Amino acid sequence: MRLELDQDACQGHGRCYALAPELFEADERGHCRLLIDLVPDGLESSARDGVDNCPERALTLSD
Repeated sequence: MRLELDQDACQGHGRCYALAPELFEADERGHCRLLIDLVPDGLESSARDGVDNCPERALTLSD
């Protein structure tokens, strides 16, 4: 599973890194920064939570 981030769409709501700090963090403006591109085994649910809770749909998952 691969995480992708549309930097232009992110508005810095912070839900992703609040829900899955092992996958996402805030940059200097409070916008999302991916910590990893490939989701490790066991963190698929956390990745989905972060993606599903992004109000701007700036995050996507692909196989």
